[in-house]
Amino acid sequence: MQRIDITEQAKAIVNQLKEKHGDLIFHQSGGCCDGSAPMIFEKEDMYLDESDIHLGDIQGVPFYMNKDQFEYWKHTHLTIDITEGRGASFSLEIPLGIRFIIHSRILTQEEDAHFNPKV
Repeated sequence: MQRIDITEQAKAIVNQLKEKHGDLIFHQSGGCCDGSAPMIFEKEDMYLDESDIHLGDIQGVPFYMNKDQFEYWKHTHLTIDITEGRGASFSLEIPLGIRFIIHSRILTQEEDAHFNPKV
């Protein structure tokens, strides 16, 4: 089971960015520049600390979200996609005239039990 996935169109963009920039990292923005949007950076350009949660890897790129924001999203499955139009962020895809977006759905009961076990 995976908590996060990526569309074929978004995979192609990630591969293009990996070729140009090397190792990358995704981080789900909490709303600063471009609302709440997935952003991709060169790995060395993103500072992570104990407040960031690793949700999984997509297309070989680790995906993180702040733990406070994760509390709102922990019962959802996320799919990274792209859409036309420039976002207002510093994410690497912006010069291509596109931006990453998130599609979410509520986890199934089986997924929720797997990802959010009752203590």
